[in-house]
Amino acid sequence: MSDSPLMVLVGPAACGKSTLGELVAQGLGRPFVDLDAVAAPYYAEVGWSIDRLVDRIAAVGRVAAEREWEPARAHAVERVVAAHPGAVVALGAGHTSYADGTLRARVATILRPVEHRLLVLPSLDRAEALAELRRRSLRDKGTDWVSNGHDFLAEWFDDTGSRTMATDIVVTSGRTASEIAVAVADMITDVIAEPSGRGDRRSR
Repeated sequence: MSDSPLMVLVGPAACGKSTLGELVAQGLGRPFVDLDAVAAPYYAEVGWSIDRLVDRIAAVGRVAAEREWEPARAHAVERVVAAHPGAVVALGAGHTSYADGTLRARVATILRPVEHRLLVLPSLDRAEALAELRRRSLRDKGTDWVSNGHDFLAEWFDDTGSRTMATDIVVTSGRTASEIAVAVADMITDVIAEPSGRGDRRSR
């Protein structure tokens, strides 16, 4: 087994990474890890926590606080990749989106050994995707991800770092999570069986 996770799923908040990741892991018989659920001790290793983030948001605003938090997010990615070989891992939206180019490059290097890096989007059409992500975010989290005029959903959707880190794009509109999970699991199985197909970027 590789020293890296089998797969990471990336993408904006509310795109369905955790739901899809858990179903794919079940289908492949692999463990599933949601970084948002296990990141607290990793953040603590570099002096951060969600409570500290909340305090910094109150002090300097959400945008500035998110930028301050970027090194801790990059550290968490490094730790979760090292700790979960063979797993299917979902990364929270901010864990592949960085204003700091040095951190973006660091995370890209960390993720490069992972065979399958899937960017999950509800649609390739920007307006359609953002409308759906905002609807889900309001329904599930009570937020539209707009803070002081800054649209984080738009930032994450437009982020070139997340797109260049991905080996495949999975578009979810028009299909159930179970249907998409089966297609992804089949794709993984096909690539394992035919190594020459590795590294091709596809929209699925």
